[in-house]
Amino acid sequence: MSATRRILVTGALPYANNSLHIGHMVEYVQTDVWVRFQRMRGHECYFACASDAHGTPTMLRAEEENTTPEALLDRVYADHRRDFDRYQISVDNYITTHSEENKELTALLYTRLVDAGVITRRSIKQAFDETRNMFLPDRYVRGTCPKCSTPDQYGDSCEHCGATYSPLELKDATSTVSGTKPSVRESEHIFLQLGKFENELRSWVAERMEPGIVKKLDEWFSAGLQDWDISRDAPYFGFEIPGEQGKYFYVWFDALIGYMSSFLNFCRRTGTSFESFWGRDSTAEVYHFIGKDIVYFHALYWPAMLSGSGHRLPTGVFAHGFLTVDGQKMSKRRGTFILASKFAEHVDPDYLRYYFASKLGPAPEDIDLSLTDFVAKVNSDLVGKFVNIASRCAGFLHRLNAARLADEIPETELLQRFASAGQDIAAHYEGREYARAVREIMSLADLANQYIDDHKPWVKAKDPNNHGEVIGVCTTGINLFRILCVYLKPLIPSLTQRAEAFLNAGELVWSDADTPLLGTRINKFEALLKRIELKQVEAITTTREEQTMPEINTTDDDFIDIQQFAKLDLRIARVVHADYIEGADKLLKLQLSLGEEERTVFSGIRSAYKPDQLIGRHVVLLANLKPRKMRFGISQGMVLAASGNDDGIFLLDADDGVQAGMKVS
Repeated sequence: MSATRRILVTGALPYANNSLHIGHMVEYVQTDVWVRFQRMRGHECYFACASDAHGTPTMLRAEEENTTPEALLDRVYADHRRDFDRYQISVDNYITTHSEENKELTALLYTRLVDAGVITRRSIKQAFDETRNMFLPDRYVRGTCPKCSTPDQYGDSCEHCGATYSPLELKDATSTVSGTKPSVRESEHIFLQLGKFENELRSWVAERMEPGIVKKLDEWFSAGLQDWDISRDAPYFGFEIPGEQGKYFYVWFDALIGYMSSFLNFCRRTGTSFESFWGRDSTAEVYHFIGKDIVYFHALYWPAMLSGSGHRLPTGVFAHGFLTVDGQKMSKRRGTFILASKFAEHVDPDYLRYYFASKLGPAPEDIDLSLTDFVAKVNSDLVGKFVNIASRCAGFLHRLNAARLADEIPETELLQRFASAGQDIAAHYEGREYARAVREIMSLADLANQYIDDHKPWVKAKDPNNHGEVIGVCTTGINLFRILCVYLKPLIPSLTQRAEAFLNAGELVWSDADTPLLGTRINKFEALLKRIELKQVEAITTTREEQTMPEINTTDDDFIDIQQFAKLDLRIARVVHADYIEGADKLLKLQLSLGEEERTVFSGIRSAYKPDQLIGRHVVLLANLKPRKMRFGISQGMVLAASGNDDGIFLLDADDGVQAGMKVS
């Protein structure tokens, strides 16, 4: 084995305004497998990550929930940590980008970039929400595409024709925050002059990135590297820029630095040298695992920031593709948008780790979670092939040799074949060719089962004269199983931990594949895992939106009295703005005016109305319904509608002449 390497690995930072879904876990599994493999090989390998805290979405989500961004961040951070634990993601340090270390390093890098002469300023025009008194990020402006006239498009690109543009170019632009038409204001912003790093970036990209990514980046180089806007105006949840009034670092600026700050936090806790990993002359290795949608930030902005501030550049950036479920994008309506926590409630996360690994390679290609294939594959490979080896051999050793392995291996040639395969499997792991590693490991598992089939210990054990041979065959089988445990350990840590307890020989490392286990006692074999049933997977995909809606309690009483009715505060409300909700197939988000007050209400009328049909309309609102906390925010009341068996949904109309805020009586 080569000399010990010093390696720092990071995974992309999950955004701190929501929970993790199984698409996120593709990346963290890919990262964790590589980290665990390096550690098994004896290398000094650290894994740092953090929750990405800052930005407008966090600020607005906190407002919707009537809490502070810090309180929201604490809750989501704890949720992320739980999911990392559930899926055995072996991160050494996990903090948030709202940490003191990140504030310190963000200021340091910015100051050095200023001193290096690569920071500039200029005034820009932006969409401004007069009602909320805030500048609007591109994604918080919607309107009609200026190229193809498709309505209800985001302020940066059109989902219909693919055109990109400024939110100021949108027709009929509307702020998604308040539902009002945005104005245009000028503000001075701060920019990183990316073009000054072009030659260095071209060289680094060609040397460090995958060929497919290099080709894509060449398009950006050819178009010319543009200055990067790294500032945002108040109100904004983030770090204020030193020496500026009402200016904050753009979330992506300090999010990238979050890799360094999480590791700095770790170094200060453990005494590890930060400079030896991030200093300009560092000989350590630094790798970032990311999704293919954020390559631009990591292949251009991030190395420029590092170079301009006097730090080393990453050794490599590894991009993966997206996850589809049964061939389709994840969707709540189809039941294929699955939270990581929800999946883990029904299925051992090791199963998903294994399945993802069986699909993953080094290229940023999308992978599909076919639910029927998932069930078939984990049952066939993990239960039918891998665990089956140990279950077929353990009982005979307990019965015939007091659970003791033989002192010699009768089939040294087969054992050597398994041990020799470790070199190729290690190369597959190193190159992130996990799918190839899985195929080779399962091919070995087939050989092990064939060996047991050929020697039929269940037949030979009937004759006491053959007991010595049976013990030898089963000792060989257990050792083949142990080698497979070594090779599978980066993929399925919980399962192999149970296998280690069964083998009773300590924690497995990669070199254990070369040395047989002889003359020791194994523990009683307990089922290491169970077959998964299709109904378990079906239970995951039956989550319904209705579960987030207010519950309706029924009693035996069919009537209410006048006193109960008098408690209902029914009011006329005018729809100021209506919008679709990402991830909700039945709900619309309504911004309602009651005259002197505005309310946000989530209403299950999406199947009957488009948002633009509702703006300006008067509806009947149950105004004193207790606010309901939902996944998308807080719903402050209920809009009344009628529905028939098959006739659809109809909002209750108000006569002409009514005004918002009027009480219905």
